[in-house]
Amino acid sequence: MTTRTRPSRTPVLDQACAEAVDLAFAAAEDVAGIGKVGEHQGATADGERTVTHYFAAQERGYIGWRWAVTVTRASRSKQVTVDETVLLPGEGAILAPRWLPWSERIQPGDIGVGDLLPTAADDARLEPGYTGADDAEPKPLREAPPILAGDADPAAPQRDSLPLIAFELGLGRARVLSLTGRQLAADRWSESFGAAAPMAQAAPASCASCGFLTSLGGALSQAFGVCANEYSPADGRVVGYDFGCGGHSEAAVVPDAAEVGEPIVDEYAVDQVQLHPTGSVHAEGTAEQGEDAEFADEEAELGHS
Repeated sequence: MTTRTRPSRTPVLDQACAEAVDLAFAAAEDVAGIGKVGEHQGATADGERTVTHYFAAQERGYIGWRWAVTVTRASRSKQVTVDETVLLPGEGAILAPRWLPWSERIQPGDIGVGDLLPTAADDARLEPGYTGADDAEPKPLREAPPILAGDADPAAPQRDSLPLIAFELGLGRARVLSLTGRQLAADRWSESFGAAAPMAQAAPASCASCGFLTSLGGALSQAFGVCANEYSPADGRVVGYDFGCGGHSEAAVVPDAAEVGEPIVDEYAVDQVQLHPTGSVHAEGTAEQGEDAEFADEEAELGHS
């Protein structure tokens, strides 16, 4: 048994409707106003005996938009009537940004004082947690005589271990972080304060060996902590163990200052200094010194005589 699919027919441009340009122009001006409709930009067949005419829009701020006027006629009738007139964007039209719901428009840091951000029931970042609502209340620990090891009395009051442990771990919440939520948080924190940060590349050591690192609780504690160094740019922020900065607790050890005694001034010691060493004669003064020596010899002879 074979079946035949009917081929789709492309609408044929109705001649009478295609020629009703003036009718379509008048309908566009009736909506837009006189002088607000531009030249005819063509026509397309929307169906059997149905044609849409396009006219340029002359409205300010509607660049690239056009008026679309749909006309039609009844079967075996030559009278063309107007179906609808709308303003549609064309090629190169200026359009407003695509509308987004508030849950997709909100950005980190948009929540202010008094703002509420509802969380969807199917949020992938969360999963059901342990609340203990279906469990009995933990029994209080009453005073009882000490029991030796290995001689525990089954009738002695015992605590309900599961609710108690859950309470000590800080659970009791309707939802907790899922694996997806933990991965998203880890990627977000590592982007700012992780090993790839420029400061971490120039740090002398990582936060894993820093004394200012405060550990977290839960599954993320294996890779993240909180910086407690007031001089660090990451003070009070969640940092990865592979992050680092110049404020590392063991980056540099300042040496102790050496003790220097008071200066001693000896007023009784004398240092001998020879200002003109023996045998040092300047070349520039040789001629003048020779003339002085001859004059001194002549004086000596005259005085001796």
